[in-house]
Amino acid sequence: MKKFDKDKLILGLAAPALAIVAALAITSAIIGATGKDPFHAYQVMIDFGSKADSQVWIINQATPYYLSALAVAVGFRMNLFNIGVDGQYRIAAFFAAVVGAKLTMPGFITIPLIIIVAMLVGAVWAGIAGLLKTTRGVSEVISTIMLNSIGASLIGYFLQDGRLAKKEGNLIHTPYLPDSAHFFEFATQTKPVYGFVLIAVLVGVAYWFLLGRTRFGFDLRTVGQSESAAQASGVSVKRMVITSMLISGAMAGLVGMPTLLGVSYNYGTDFPVGIGFTGIAIALLGRNHPIGMALGALLWGFLDRTGTQLEFEGYAQEVVGVIQGVIILCVVIAYELVRRYGLKTQQRKVGEELAAQARKSDKAEVSA
Repeated sequence: MKKFDKDKLILGLAAPALAIVAALAITSAIIGATGKDPFHAYQVMIDFGSKADSQVWIINQATPYYLSALAVAVGFRMNLFNIGVDGQYRIAAFFAAVVGAKLTMPGFITIPLIIIVAMLVGAVWAGIAGLLKTTRGVSEVISTIMLNSIGASLIGYFLQDGRLAKKEGNLIHTPYLPDSAHFFEFATQTKPVYGFVLIAVLVGVAYWFLLGRTRFGFDLRTVGQSESAAQASGVSVKRMVITSMLISGAMAGLVGMPTLLGVSYNYGTDFPVGIGFTGIAIALLGRNHPIGMALGALLWGFLDRTGTQLEFEGYAQEVVGVIQGVIILCVVIAYELVRRYGLKTQQRKVGEELAAQARKSDKAEVSA
């Protein structure tokens, strides 16, 4: 039976507690410096965020945030910085919308095909960066950022009236998906909850199992900690890089699906952008853990929702952005401080144990 480690539990709770206290203190000081009451701001956010329609909105908003964070976290676990999730999900959603609009099959065939197309396109787009890294040594940060720009240009070229899109009022969008491609929803007393939240949960479970309970996940984490050690144990680093980017891109392909299959039913100039960059922040906030990222996605949705209400109360619209930035900084700093403290404590314990063993050895020699 595994021994309960009280010190490890305390350190694990100390980091988020320290981050929360620090974030509240800094945010309160910033809001107070603007001449506003920070405690009233928090009360407004809690009251508005606890309403039934707000809770539904937060869950719906958190769903693509969570999928984006998972896509980013796959790379983070082996020190790959996939900055291109934003471009990957957008180009995946675009081509999935184009293909889906031409399908005339039943929903149980149409919906999986659209999702598969999105995942394949996302995987291919991310795989380009992995291939460039392993064959030419190009940093994935540089290549994914450039691929974001290329993807946006590619979409802009095809998303024109007469090409793969049509104009409707002031918007240009791809043809509408057939009714059979509409994803199911959970009815509530206010607004419906995206049915795609179930897919997000399943992807989170798959992420946890793949990275925490399989040989592939062990190899991936090993490469992230030490490439030389991974190579010495027989792991192909290049293959792991490409595979990880393909998986990350496939997950990124799912980010736009809640909107495409549950809201817009097409890809247009009003399609959500920037979710990929939000996923980076949430992956950092959740420490690449599936539950931590889920909580981070809900927190981000809560801040997005309640931030609009703060504006009506006379607070600056930048307040929410400041809060989000402060939270990320506090989490990163708090976990680093706790990690260093834990490392020093462990080193001290090892030193004390070695010293105790040395004293026992000296006593044994004297007795002999």
